[in-house]
Amino acid sequence: MANAIVVIPRNKAALAKTVMNEVALLIIDVQKGFDDPSWGHRNNPDAEEKIAQLLTHWRSHSRPIIHIRHCSVEPNSPLRSNQPGNTFKEVVKPLPREPEFTKTVNSAFIGTELEQYLRNQAILQLVVVGLTTDHCVSTSVRMAGNLGFHVTVVSDATATFDRTDHRGIHYSADAIHNIHLASLNGEFCTVQTAEQVLGECAPSKG
Repeated sequence: MANAIVVIPRNKAALAKTVMNEVALLIIDVQKGFDDPSWGHRNNPDAEEKIAQLLTHWRSHSRPIIHIRHCSVEPNSPLRSNQPGNTFKEVVKPLPREPEFTKTVNSAFIGTELEQYLRNQAILQLVVVGLTTDHCVSTSVRMAGNLGFHVTVVSDATATFDRTDHRGIHYSADAIHNIHLASLNGEFCTVQTAEQVLGECAPSKG
């Protein structure tokens, strides 16, 4: 199992081949504060279950797992460091050996040592899950792609909330989610389902 090979396309171009042990699961902002009703309606209610499936697989094969925690500087945010909502949800609670990086902006790479950690560990590929699709997931994925990492975003292991634009037009969480994944796919990352990712992680037969 440790020698299974994954093939992940990037930027509609060359295929990147690597040993699965060098592919990190990057879990972004899966924190209790996102259960606060102030966020409004959310899509993908089963996202945490899909994240748990991926996390269990990565742990069972001793593959790298990285946790990102958002520490908001907004005075009323449930994600502020002094609020109960800042804590991770139980389903993704890090184990002692799993690194955690804290951020105060949307990108997991700004104000953190995430990029240096990945390069030190020779990690070239990321499988990204978490919250929210259009904010911290999208921003981190775009930056990861620009930095040269090969990224897969798991569509059913990410989620977002309804939004209203500057004209007062309402957009559903599903619409926001799907449009942002469409914008990312093929330019900054490859979008796959959890089932597809786990299928590629499976050992080759013979």
